[in-house]
Amino acid sequence: MSEGEREVGQIHEVGRDIHDARPPGVVQDRLADAVREDQAVERRRGGRRAEDQRAAEEQLARDEQRELYRTLDLALRIGEVLLSSGAGTADATATILGVTAAGGLRGCEVDITFTSIAISYQAAPDVAPETHMRVVRYRSQDFSRLTDVDRLVRHFARGELTREETSRELARIVSAGPPFPRWSSVLAWGVMAGGATLLLGGGWLITAIAVVTAVLIELSNRWFNRQRLPAFYQQVAGAFVATAVALVLYAVHAPVKPSLVVAAGIIMLLAGIALTGAVQDAITGYYVTAAARLLEAMLLTGGIIAGVSLGLTLGLKLGLPVAIEAQTIQLANLPVMVTSGALMAVAFCYASYAPLRSLLPVALVGAAGSLAYTLMAEAQFGPAWSTAVAAFVVGLAGYSLGRRTGVPPLVVVVSGTIPLLPGLTIYKGLFELMGSGQLIGIVSLATAVAIGVALASGVILGEYVAQPIRREARRLEDRLAGPRLVGPRRPIRPRQPRPRRTTSRRSRRSKSL
Repeated sequence: MSEGEREVGQIHEVGRDIHDARPPGVVQDRLADAVREDQAVERRRGGRRAEDQRAAEEQLARDEQRELYRTLDLALRIGEVLLSSGAGTADATATILGVTAAGGLRGCEVDITFTSIAISYQAAPDVAPETHMRVVRYRSQDFSRLTDVDRLVRHFARGELTREETSRELARIVSAGPPFPRWSSVLAWGVMAGGATLLLGGGWLITAIAVVTAVLIELSNRWFNRQRLPAFYQQVAGAFVATAVALVLYAVHAPVKPSLVVAAGIIMLLAGIALTGAVQDAITGYYVTAAARLLEAMLLTGGIIAGVSLGLTLGLKLGLPVAIEAQTIQLANLPVMVTSGALMAVAFCYASYAPLRSLLPVALVGAAGSLAYTLMAEAQFGPAWSTAVAAFVVGLAGYSLGRRTGVPPLVVVVSGTIPLLPGLTIYKGLFELMGSGQLIGIVSLATAVAIGVALASGVILGEYVAQPIRREARRLEDRLAGPRLVGPRRPIRPRQPRPRRTTSRRSRRSKSL
């Protein structure tokens, strides 16, 4: 290569070096762009992490909200079953609070207004409270459902069932049919009316007629119920049927006491009135629900009075005055009266679909109540005080026997009070008013009211005395202001795991030394 060509090559290399050279400012800009890009990537990654964290927190909040809804819904459904089965407001409130506490919700507030249940829960002072409500749309005398729900609540409170298992079991209990055939329940109502006729001094013929009449009343009431006829008109129809049968017996000069058929029919219709729950609510301070229950009891009793008075008026127009004929209280009739009382209690218990294991304690309680009433009446203590003492015995014995046999005491107590219902006294007052126009009939009706109040208050007093006097029981009584007929006897607290010991007892002792 010549010297000229070598110089030209060096010039090209220098130009290339000059062309490839970068000024310092350009390099710094490229470095800054790279740093900004890395920072943007980190921000995007941090944003995604924050979004993921927010999404996880929102999902956790939704899960907690669903857990809250499920617990409150379970408590509301259980309270609905208790109220529809005749349980008192104090019992329903305590059971609902027990369910919410077992589900981990402390500090809930419950408000019951006879036809609705409301639960309010506030997780923190700065959080809006959650309030849920459920309407009680049906009412039925189903002791099997009441017993199953009571047992279910106890299992859930002890941790033997989860909330999901409890909810499924509750749905099965509510949707299940009666444990006995319906025809056997109808026949049991007839047996109860027959026992009432024997209790009032009737013979076997009038007892058989009372059984047939009661079956006819029950079948007609069930048909009316399917037609959605209100309970008031069902009471009127049932009382009129009983009075009409008595008028027919009087017209054909049957060798029986027709008035006993009416008295047995009245007792049968009175048996479905939840007077004990009304008085329990009044005594325990739930005056709104007590007023509603008392109004319902008065309305249904008024239907019975209307049906009987209609029949008596028709009989007077036809010249058929059905006089009052009943036996006086005598110790010679004591075995028959005690047996009849036990028979009435057992028949009502079976007709209300109570578990079979409750029939024996119900028979014992019914017999004890009839015995106490007979002895008090023989001692001339009057019908009201005699009923109060007998009801006290029923409440005292019913609480203990009910707990021992694994059924709610409400089942035993309500069944045991059936022989004490004032069916003959109501009929006597109506006959005195409608038949002879005597004002003494008002006194008889007032006596019937006093018997009803004495019956319910005596039962509640027996429950108070029967409860064990312990510190936990006293705390529960102070909280509920009344005795417990359904539900757990002790307040339920959410179970918390015990902290594990990290050191042994010997090492802790050596450290202390």
